[in-house]
Amino acid sequence: MKIAANLSLLFTELPLLQRVAAAAEAGFDGVEVQFPYEVQAAELSAALAAASMPLVLINLPAGDLLDGGAGLAAVPSRQAEFKAALEQAMAYAAVVRPACVNVLPGRLVEGCGREQAMATLVDNLRCAAEAFQSSGVRVLCEAINPLDMPGFLINTPQQLDELLRAVDHPNCAAQFDLYHMARQGLDLTAGIQLLAGRIGHVQFADCPGRAEPGSGQLDFSAVQRALAAIGYSGWLAAEYRPSSTSQDSLGWLALWRR
Repeated sequence: MKIAANLSLLFTELPLLQRVAAAAEAGFDGVEVQFPYEVQAAELSAALAAASMPLVLINLPAGDLLDGGAGLAAVPSRQAEFKAALEQAMAYAAVVRPACVNVLPGRLVEGCGREQAMATLVDNLRCAAEAFQSSGVRVLCEAINPLDMPGFLINTPQQLDELLRAVDHPNCAAQFDLYHMARQGLDLTAGIQLLAGRIGHVQFADCPGRAEPGSGQLDFSAVQRALAAIGYSGWLAAEYRPSSTSQDSLGWLALWRR
């Protein structure tokens, strides 16, 4: 079991570059960063090398998504901006060498029908998958719950399945976020089975609350069994908001190791 720390939510008591070493010292096998572009790629690469930590995942720049906007990937009028974000991510990835890049679908923009938005998203995902294929970086796309992020275009494993089928590219896979599925009351095992063979990365937080495992009601043992049953051997990334300090929230880590 390979376990990564999401440095956008964990060890935020420290500056970003120092979080890499903190994650290594805590016992994680790798790290991921949602949007690392605030630091120079060479600086992040040096921090990763110093701690002997692989970078598992970064997100493609998403425009105004985190500020309540629609983002870039599914907005027809923003395809030039998406291509610029893709070029930025490719240049950054060439230095820090992540295993995966996640493309956030974003929200349905006002005045655009779902069918048109989906067609744009499919085209952009296929373009990203093709662009990153030669460098060995896998392109992912995830479903996010509409309770925490209203208007988000892709919410469920079924919608993610339809999207991947439409993209139909060997370098495009699913990022399966346990919290976002549990937040909607969905059957996690059924979702895992539906996407079997096409899950490229897994993120987790307990639910409700989005804190560390053991703080909520999510049955992580059942999920791990379901992932093992489909032959998933990739990363599990801790993308949660600690209920106290990051270090004090890590009691689950030793248990999972055993």
